[in-house]
Amino acid sequence: MRFSLIDRITELKPGLRITATKSLSMAEEYLADHFPHFPVMPGVLMVESMAQAGAWLVRYNEDFAHSIVVLKEAANVKYAQFLQPGQTLTVTAEITKPGDRETKLKAHGEVNGQAIVGARLTLRQYNLADTQPWNEWTDQNIIHELRKQFTLLYQMPVEEPAISAP
Repeated sequence: MRFSLIDRITELKPGLRITATKSLSMAEEYLADHFPHFPVMPGVLMVESMAQAGAWLVRYNEDFAHSIVVLKEAANVKYAQFLQPGQTLTVTAEITKPGDRETKLKAHGEVNGQAIVGARLTLRQYNLADTQPWNEWTDQNIIHELRKQFTLLYQMPVEEPAISAP
């Protein structure tokens, strides 16, 4: 993926929900054009950040079985406010209908508890080798790189051992 619109995964409930953050800084290239005197994150990139969060949940749920997880459909997209540099978008995506090839999610983004964006998303998951068997090696390499990215984005919580009283 060319643009990573997720900086950190802050919560992961397998099979259910993911919460992730994206901190918007003036260093984002697209802000120079969107808009020069009023920089805001483009709405389509807010939807993409929700799709990327949902894709990480799908990958984790299926133990990275597919090399490709892409946005197939975004429905009922609603924008409430602008996202400006210096703000952090918190995205939550919840699975509403899991599937082997498609997963439906309900997603929303907020800043400091205020709604910014929401949508219903359909993600499509597949491997390149599904239609071109010679791409199996490519699928394996993509999955390997995605696993590495995931370990950077999500620091799995370490459960502390229970302390028993004497």
